[in-house]
Amino acid sequence: MSAAARKDPAAVETEVREKIHLEILKRTGAYHANDHILLPSGQHTTEYIEKTLVTTEPSFTEGLGAVIAKHFAQWPVDMVLSTGPGALILSHCVARAHPSRPIVVYGAKGLSGGKRRVSLPVEFQRLIRPGAKILLIEDLVSTGSTLNLLINLVEQLGGLVVGIGCLWRRTSVELDNRPVFSLVSRDFPTYDPDKCPFCKRGVPLNEEFVRRRHARRPSSVQEPKEA
Repeated sequence: MSAAARKDPAAVETEVREKIHLEILKRTGAYHANDHILLPSGQHTTEYIEKTLVTTEPSFTEGLGAVIAKHFAQWPVDMVLSTGPGALILSHCVARAHPSRPIVVYGAKGLSGGKRRVSLPVEFQRLIRPGAKILLIEDLVSTGSTLNLLINLVEQLGGLVVGIGCLWRRTSVELDNRPVFSLVSRDFPTYDPDKCPFCKRGVPLNEEFVRRRHARRPSSVQEPKEA
């Protein structure tokens, strides 16, 4: 019997599903691979996700949200909670497709004193009642620090995190043994510049994403002054 024939059917299904979702991310222009890329952290890698582009295709986003909702359909859910604009759009799609018809709320993430923090608007805090079942939604889970802070915040308010759904999770990330479902579970290596094998081979470094991040300015208009 060949190795392919011996493969676990569930593993094959997961592999096929992830390939489909990777193709969707490529279609949106969000996923870049097979390159020598400079990250904002200063490290180098071969893959990069532009999170803001993930949800620009409504039909794709609705389909991906429905897949996450189907996975968690067996769990009653009172609320879907997310942070960031991309995750918020995805969370709406998840909530619409979930049979419990949960409400959708969002938090904000940032830095305070050099440390990560998450916060929840006051008007949303009262909606997290003791025992409320909450599904957390994120787009890209790289370190898990934001989600762990969200879990702590929910528990402080008396809620219960029943699961975590995301588009992409690095497989090395653990989230306190919570049920996690990701459309793509994939680690990509990152290297310090002095240890990067691509630098040693003289492969040109793609600085486009960091350069764009620092150079770009949001478009804006201002109300004219009164005469």
